[in-house]
Amino acid sequence: MKRETSELKISSKAFDNEGQLPSKYTCDGDGINPPLHIENIPEGAKTLALIAEDPDAPNGVYEHWIVWNIDPVVSIDEGSNPGVSGDNSAGKSGYHPPCPPSGSHRYYFHLYALNAPLNLRPDSRKKDLETAMEGHIMAKGSIMAHYERKK
Repeated sequence: MKRETSELKISSKAFDNEGQLPSKYTCDGDGINPPLHIENIPEGAKTLALIAEDPDAPNGVYEHWIVWNIDPVVSIDEGSNPGVSGDNSAGKSGYHPPCPPSGSHRYYFHLYALNAPLNLRPDSRKKDLETAMEGHIMAKGSIMAHYERKK
């Protein structure tokens, strides 16, 4: 029997959903992660996981940040590393700031509430995280921002 997942409400004081990502959070600024606020975390959630990605990258989806075993708290502070970070598409751990080569790109921050902590190696990739989350997702939600570099 498939478990029903509820919806997490994700917001940020730095940008509106589908709005512009401030350059502070990109390669043109401080290169730190934006703050995120989370509502509707289900009772019994043991941990959160986050995938930040750019589906408009020239070579396919680019993973900017993969984090799991985040305490089920209502906010992720800017410039923080709230859990265990996996390897992003740059092959590094932690937040890799958006730096689109041309045009406007979309940046999605997908959050998941899980009913169990995940036992993953710190060098795990998005595919590993998605496999480990199977059967454990209690709720999920996303927020998206656009960013285009200034000429």
